[in-house]
Amino acid sequence: MKKILFTLLLFCFTGSAFAQWQNGPLGNDFKLGLTAHPTFGWLKPEGGKADGTSIGFSYGLLGDFNFAENYSFSTGLTITTINGKSTEINPAPYHDVNDPAKLAYGLKYKLQYIEIPLTIKLRTSKVGELVWYGQFGLSNDFNIGAKQDVSLSGRKIVEDRNIKDLTNFYRAGLILGAGGEFDLDTHTSVSVGLTFNNGFTDISDDKNRNVRNHYVGLNLAVFF
Repeated sequence: MKKILFTLLLFCFTGSAFAQWQNGPLGNDFKLGLTAHPTFGWLKPEGGKADGTSIGFSYGLLGDFNFAENYSFSTGLTITTINGKSTEINPAPYHDVNDPAKLAYGLKYKLQYIEIPLTIKLRTSKVGELVWYGQFGLSNDFNIGAKQDVSLSGRKIVEDRNIKDLTNFYRAGLILGAGGEFDLDTHTSVSVGLTFNNGFTDISDDKNRNVRNHYVGLNLAVFF
């Protein structure tokens, strides 16, 4: 809980700093948005293989700080679920370390994060009714929930086990995105796009394993 509170305070401090910068001499615009959209996650375990994609969900606040006509610093605060399935050989703590057999366990990870993206968004001038954008930057994710289902030889042996103590608190990822925005009126716009979030840190706290998760988000947002 202390880690979560620290994360929220850090985000608020960052937002306050940028708000002050936004209200400075340049008089740049700030846009606040709401988002709610599905995620399609998958895993990349070193000691096994991925088993397709799993659907999750993301929702929360977004903010764009425009520092030039076609450029903005984009951040946010969302609750993001990244699910994924894998087949891994003898994963702890499910496999008996004294058993020499190599057994393939089916694992489903159900992980929830507070996500704070730090990205740059590049926009075109208006083309017809649309403004197109590209986006890249860093994803900073802080784990607030972790559960797992486990099966062996097609038989489920564990369901919804709490694995928070087996999951790393911090996750970092590379964000690449693109999409379009169109105005509903002079103060409201809708954004639709795709984001690829490529996790590059280990999500497992087990020193004998390395597992990374990734997702594609179908982005839907309303800015005010």
